[in-house]
Amino acid sequence: MTSRPGIDTPDHRGRTGLDRAGRGLDRNPDVVVRDVELTSQGWHVLRRTTFDLRRRDGRWVTQQRETYDRGNGAVVLPYDTARERVLLTRQFRYPAYVNDHPDGMLVEAAAGLLDGDDPLAAIRREAAEELGVTLGPLTLLWDAYMSPGSVTERLHFYAAPYTPADRTARGGGLEEEGEDIEVLELPFAEALAMTGDGRIRDGKTIMLLQWAALHGPFAPARRGEQAQ
Repeated sequence: MTSRPGIDTPDHRGRTGLDRAGRGLDRNPDVVVRDVELTSQGWHVLRRTTFDLRRRDGRWVTQQRETYDRGNGAVVLPYDTARERVLLTRQFRYPAYVNDHPDGMLVEAAAGLLDGDDPLAAIRREAAEELGVTLGPLTLLWDAYMSPGSVTERLHFYAAPYTPADRTARGGGLEEEGEDIEVLELPFAEALAMTGDGRIRDGKTIMLLQWAALHGPFAPARRGEQAQ
C-alpha cells in the first residue's frame, strides 16, 4: 500500500489523519457525512467532503463542499481612551492584491492563528510580536466565522486598554515567518473614518472599530461616563 502523507504517514508538519475531520459528526440529524478527501495539504489543509443533506421539504440530497482548514485565530483592538488612540498594523496581503486592492497594503487589527495556544495566550503573543505592546486585561467581545462558506476558521475578538508605557518593543512581526509589519498608532476618529472611505477594508478591523464607536470605549455614553 502506498503511503499517503498527512493521512497514514506524517506529513512535513508531523500530521496524520487529516482526512478524518468531519467523519462521525452527528450533532445535526439532517446531515450525514459520507466521505472526506484530502485534496491539498501545505501549511493548511483543503478537503473535499461528500455529505447527505435533508432539505426543509424532507428530501435528501447529496452535496460536495470544499473546506479550507487553517485553524482558529484571535484578533485584538488595543485602545488608549486618554489620548483617543488605537493601535493597528499595515502589511502586504497578496490575496487582497490579486483581487483588485490597489497595492495590497492592508490596515488591520493585530491578529494571528492560535497555533495550539488558548485564545488569550495567542493574542497576547501576537500583540507583542506585531505591535510591540504588552497587554493587560483583555475583554472577549465575541467569536465569529469569518467566511463560513469555505473556511473553517473561528476568530476570537478581543479589546484591551493600553498606555504609552505598555509599548515595550518595536513590534513588526517575525522576520523568520516572512512578516514585515508597520505599527500604526492612529487617532480613533481617523481610524473610524478610514472604514468609510475605503482606506480600511479588512472585515475584522471594521467590526472592531464599529464596536468601539457604538458600544465600546469611544461610544458617546462611555465618553460621558469617563468625563464625570
